[in-house]
Amino acid sequence: MCLAIPTRLVELLPHSQAIVMLGGIRKTISIALVDGVQVDDYVIVHVGHAIGQIDPQEAERTLAMFGELAQASGDLADTTKTSHEIH
Repeated sequence: MCLAIPTRLVELLPHSQAIVMLGGIRKTISIALVDGVQVDDYVIVHVGHAIGQIDPQEAERTLAMFGELAQASGDLADTTKTSHEIH
């Protein structure tokens, strides 16, 4: 399964490169496949490449869902760990 993640573009660099910010982490990506992006735009990133631009509201909804999934996964892992420790 492949996962493309919406991220906010925070800095344009030379040679079709940019820096994005996701969860407090800055990462350099290629923007060669997406024309006309600017700082503060949201792009969909897959394997280090922006593959499309996304509406800011849709990006925020998607990121919120990822956060909920991560929390639910963590809660499930905590429950599983606790039940294994009991047995």
